[in-house]
Amino acid sequence: MPMKGILAAHADWSVDARKRFVTVTRRATRGWTVAAPVPVGPVTDFLQRVLRAANGAPVALGVDFPLGLPRAYAARHAQRDYHQGNFYGFLRGLLTRPEFFQVCAELTEVSPARPFYPVRGIRGMTRAAHAAALGLPGAAALSRLCDRATANRPAGAPLFWTLGANQAGKAAIAAWRDMLVPALAPTLAAQAPIDLWPFAGPFRALLAPGRVAMAETYPAEALRHLGLRIPGSKRRQANRLAMEGNLRAVMAALGAHPHRALSEALADGFGADAAGEDRFDSFLGALCVINVLEGNRPDTAPDDPWLTRWEGWVLGQTDMPCS
Repeated sequence: MPMKGILAAHADWSVDARKRFVTVTRRATRGWTVAAPVPVGPVTDFLQRVLRAANGAPVALGVDFPLGLPRAYAARHAQRDYHQGNFYGFLRGLLTRPEFFQVCAELTEVSPARPFYPVRGIRGMTRAAHAAALGLPGAAALSRLCDRATANRPAGAPLFWTLGANQAGKAAIAAWRDMLVPALAPTLAAQAPIDLWPFAGPFRALLAPGRVAMAETYPAEALRHLGLRIPGSKRRQANRLAMEGNLRAVMAALGAHPHRALSEALADGFGADAAGEDRFDSFLGALCVINVLEGNRPDTAPDDPWLTRWEGWVLGQTDMPCS
């Protein structure tokens, strides 16, 4: 479909609601206009607000939280125990199983019905023990294929793990429970016309007026896709500021033009406060989405039915895991 009018956005989904930011871009006749990152705001009506902002145009939304289940968990529990045929069905089924989102304090509480663990650090706690409690063959089975390390980036955290600075579990809980499950429930007021990539098809093919095409992103992947390197930790304002020239060059190559507020944010390294790295990640993700929409990266997952039915994939990723 024609690109003009499309709203592309990316939400960085921190565990802390105060550190969740979204960067919105719009496709015009002469390229993309990119706004400065702003707070996501209430999760419960986020999709509805994005749709209103699009004013009937298609929405391409990248999100920095997991979309999918580890295949070992899906095979052993989602298919067999809950009789679901894909990730869509599993999400819809969670409407009647709210206990799924209750994080376990003790290993003895862990079960397929309550897989998230732990509430806090415990002596002797291991991911292998977590996997065993879920009936999975080992710690590696907690991870989806796209969570594993590649030759170009480190591993991401397993979906059900909820401890540590890089954990993804609590962000997934907030997004699935408060946004995705209600959006997929046809009887709820929070319902939204949403299609999840790659389960519903190629990303660009999902773009339709008045609908949201949602895809999982990963900031470390986005950097590589855009040919960028951070000179140190992205948590330091000075390191983000050092990338200003390269970021502007990438935008120019994509035909993306910054609003004044974004230009000021770039010149300030996205701020000195702790949320600066979250604004930075939100912006990077938006460029990642644009990059795929412009055809510079693939909009499909590898040819593996487990990925397109259950596990999901990271938008634009081509590297396979090292092992």
